Amino acid sequence: MPIVTKRLDAGHYNLKDQVVAINRVTKVVKGGKNLSFAALVVVGDPSAGVVGYGSGKAKEVPQAIRKGIEAAKKNLLRVHLNATTIPHASLGRFGSGMVLLKPAPEGTGVIAGGAVRAVMTSVGVQNVLTKSIGTANPHNVIKATFDALKKLRDRKAVAALRGKSVEEL
Repeated sequence: MPIVTKRLDAGHYNLKDQVVAINRVTKVVKGGKNLSFAALVVVGDPSAGVVGYGSGKAKEVPQAIRKGIEAAKKNLLRVHLNATTIPHASLGRFGSGMVLLKPAPEGTGVIAGGAVRAVMTSVGVQNVLTKSIGTANPHNVIKATFDALKKLRDRKAVAALRGKSVEEL
């Protein structure tokens, strides 16, 4: 059952952008080769626990990045956090990639590879252990990371599902 969430307005947050990958793409046409760039961008507000990702394509790199930022602002997700870490372990899957997120004690830092690190720092997680399994494709790794973040539940939501109060948990 997909979880329906209300779209978050990017104007309410102090979003910082981070470029994860830039890919040079050539298309062979009758007159030769057409060169363009694809940019994968993550935006987030660490203080609000909001993060989003987007992809942009253009003839020049700055335009591709700008398009990626605009796409990321339309794809924002609020993440449930426990102070500086995540509330529980979570496994996200997309394609042949899997990303495992585990909470870590204070002072551990963000133990993560490139694409996962960009998402974790953008959302404001300061202590987390991650493992990327399967593909190394940054697009699929980021989508798997977002799948793992969507599966995170806060104590109130779990208590409501079980029909108990937060104190009983």
